Amino acid sequence: MIELIALVLFSQQPIPAMIEGKASYYTVASSSALTASGEHFRDDELTCAMNTGEFGDRVLFVADNGRSVVCRINDRGPFVKNRVADLSRAAMRQLDPGLRRGVIHVRVYPLGPGSPVPSLN
Repeated sequence: MIELIALVLFSQQPIPAMIEGKASYYTVASSSALTASGEHFRDDELTCAMNTGEFGDRVLFVADNGRSVVCRINDRGPFVKNRVADLSRAAMRQLDPGLRRGVIHVRVYPLGPGSPVPSLN
């Protein structure tokens, strides 16, 4: 019974964002480029570069337009002032399908290492 009450109480509370700010997307000319985690960078995977969090952690990005995407941290960055994350092209397309802007305002929520990331393949 206590678990049920706790579930009801906690489900009514908003989860605070870990970070809020601008995210951009990045790409590389060569598929042999390595990320800071040591894996090959791929534009078609839902990955991101962040200066916080552990490699392999999942984070939820929610854009001001209401679209969202879950990404896996596999790189460090961004190295541009006033940015909170660099997203792969696939991840940015989930937030801004036409890639009209290249930079989008997001709220970032930590999900941890075990959260699934849907495959686009």
